[in-house]
Amino acid sequence: MLFQEPIEFRTAGANVIYYPDFLDPHKALDFFEKLENELNWQPDTLKIFGKTITTARLYAWHGDEAFDYAYSGKSRIAEHWTGTLLEIKKAVEEKTGVSFNCCLLNHYADGSQGMSWHSDDEKVMQENGVIASVSLGAARIFEFKHKTLDIRQKILLENGSLLVMQGETQKHYLHQLPKSTKVQEARINLTFRRFAEGDKHHGN
Repeated sequence: MLFQEPIEFRTAGANVIYYPDFLDPHKALDFFEKLENELNWQPDTLKIFGKTITTARLYAWHGDEAFDYAYSGKSRIAEHWTGTLLEIKKAVEEKTGVSFNCCLLNHYADGSQGMSWHSDDEKVMQENGVIASVSLGAARIFEFKHKTLDIRQKILLENGSLLVMQGETQKHYLHQLPKSTKVQEARINLTFRRFAEGDKHHGN
């Protein structure tokens, strides 16, 4: 197997490293099938200009504890880790040297589903914490843009890849997963994060 060198994006506040071959492609697809069947996938709801929108994209939220992750006017209580998630988490922690206590997952059925511009900078998350994003399934374009400067970057997130965003990346940049009519296959994305201590919610 030909291993590719990691790609680094470090400019104007960005600190991003992309590992295209983090997981063996066959192992990545095995993880995809397990997660698709094991997790309690739910449609997400967002408030946009005062209107509540239900997304076609599905999500799952898991962690060490019943963390209460609230955004766009809705609370989401973390479920326990599954064996598959813990296996992926261990590999991510060994690669990054960072300990994570939660993971937000998104399931995109095909290229008709995406994610608009945003930053992962909610106050409940560790300030300037590392976010490690694992991609399983279909390859998708991922875009960055600086919040005030004319700086943009595109990365093709491939099956089995790992994207690590750290430092002040969330402070200075927005990112999105644009829709694409060319993509017909499904994709699961896992974003491992660190929930800030003291902002815990223990469910019943």
